[in-house]
Amino acid sequence: MLSRLRSSRLLRVLLALVAVGFLGYGLVRNRDETAAAISQLSWWSLGGSYLSVMAGIGVMVLAWRAVLAGMGSPLPLGSTARVFFVGQLGKYVPGSVWAYAAMIELGRDHDVPPRRMFGSVSFALLVSLGCALLVAAVTLRETLTRATQAWYLLALVPVIAVCLHPAVLTFGLNLALRVARQEPLGQGRLLSGRAVLVAVALTVTGWLVYGPHLLLPMADLGASGASLYPVAVGAYALAWATGIVTVIVPAGIGVREGALVLALAPVLDSPRALVAAVVSRVMFTLADLSWAGIGFLWGRLSGPADRQREEPESEPETSVST
Repeated sequence: MLSRLRSSRLLRVLLALVAVGFLGYGLVRNRDETAAAISQLSWWSLGGSYLSVMAGIGVMVLAWRAVLAGMGSPLPLGSTARVFFVGQLGKYVPGSVWAYAAMIELGRDHDVPPRRMFGSVSFALLVSLGCALLVAAVTLRETLTRATQAWYLLALVPVIAVCLHPAVLTFGLNLALRVARQEPLGQGRLLSGRAVLVAVALTVTGWLVYGPHLLLPMADLGASGASLYPVAVGAYALAWATGIVTVIVPAGIGVREGALVLALAPVLDSPRALVAAVVSRVMFTLADLSWAGIGFLWGRLSGPADRQREEPESEPETSVST
């Protein structure tokens, strides 16, 4: 037992080091381009952009926490921060499974069954994708009229809406678990309709909170107009959605920037839009690293109290229904 515990800790440390290594490599590799972009912006613009990203990520983690609670595993904020923010560093490692693996492993410390962690992360990702595409459709009419290829992404909106129905979602996740030769989540509804609505509301709020992280650099670069904020919100939402469906690229690197330049075309020319895209990438990278550090410390400091407040899991696992 002690040997298994030590092996688990060693695996976590190695995964964290690998993730931070890839994250650092990305920053160093693009340091000249990053420095050139940052030099064109004021410090107040950069600071406001960073705070906007930090706040948006904070709202998004609350959406995931609501999903996990709806599935039957409520976590205190300290535990939530540790599992989510530290686990999300795995997205910087090439491949599409490392963030899942890290969060599943960290969830074990708080008695969250692996299949439930898998289900909650998958559902939160699906909600984020659907809300991002919906936000983009509402805010980027001019861009999407020019770039008709983007409508292929927006065609996913009704498909995702159907998939968010609790019964359809439960069937899909159970099928994925069976393919992976894992125990299914259970029969009946995976989430109540109320839990789905809470997750959607928080996710849409998160996308709106992200808006200033692009708005401030865009204004600093000379963009103006009443539609600047909607374009900033929709442009990042569309760029993120484009990057997330390109699963072979770690964290959508490169793909997201290209989509962002296209989406910002109505208000910025390509060179200035690329500056905004580079700054966006840097701010999200720094925010991910910042939140991971906060989550790690928060989890360690509040861990004993959190564990006392957590409700024990009952077996066999049952699904939540309305």
